[in-house]
Amino acid sequence: MGSHDSFLVFDRTKEKFDFPLHYHPEFELNYISNGAGLRRVVGNSISEIGNKDLVLIGSNLEHCWEQHNCSAKQIHEITVQFQNTLLPENLLMRGIMRPIKKMLEKSRRGIVFSGRAIQNVESRLLNVTKLDGFDYFTELLSILYDLAISRNQVLLSTAMAKFENGRDNEKLDKVYIFIEKNYSRKLTLKELSDFSNMTPVSFNRFIKKHTGKTFVEYLNDVRIGNACRQLIERDDSISTVAYACGFHSIANFNRTFKRIKGSTPTKFRSDFWGIKKVL
Repeated sequence: MGSHDSFLVFDRTKEKFDFPLHYHPEFELNYISNGAGLRRVVGNSISEIGNKDLVLIGSNLEHCWEQHNCSAKQIHEITVQFQNTLLPENLLMRGIMRPIKKMLEKSRRGIVFSGRAIQNVESRLLNVTKLDGFDYFTELLSILYDLAISRNQVLLSTAMAKFENGRDNEKLDKVYIFIEKNYSRKLTLKELSDFSNMTPVSFNRFIKKHTGKTFVEYLNDVRIGNACRQLIERDDSISTVAYACGFHSIANFNRTFKRIKGSTPTKFRSDFWGIKKVL
């Protein structure tokens, strides 16, 4: 998402949810219909959803939807992303905007909206990709406002860190941030262990404990996760995406991508079809 873009919207119908657990600085409003049986992961919350789901994900909150028990072949998903700087603080402090401000603050834990709230905004969400320009912008703001004042909002992730203690959480946060900032270049186990004031063996054990993966496996997951986003959101060539995500061999990128995603980068991009709108 470019620094001058207001919103990024995807409107797509799909058969399978396989996007990995990830996070990003943008806020994300995600609507799903015909998705009964999907498993929603937001922070430390894991739930099987019903037929319809509407969730607001805060900045840098981990999330994904997994296939789980869903057998539907025509799952409809609308995803709206907007930057955390889109609405400046002096605007959010205005009386009329305070419900949105409060909602955005709560979204750091993820918010799932009630069936009544979904009914109130559903037709407008379905229509929003047909709008252009300022009408598009104001309609999305209006939807956010109506969601902000809706009743029976439920926070998904608890206030507790998803890891075992505050020290581990703080340490892992620093590792996450470091890798997210540097995954596009060569990273070694020694560099990350030095950064974390651990021995390489201790650091690898630490990562394995909290992610279930070795350092190399986790780094590849981060790189492929970011590659997926770039393949979807940009028109760059496969090789450009590969190098931007830290792979210096196209063959290695294709091999790693297929192992993690089950398809080639080209097929992944072509399968991820739908309407994409950037304003």
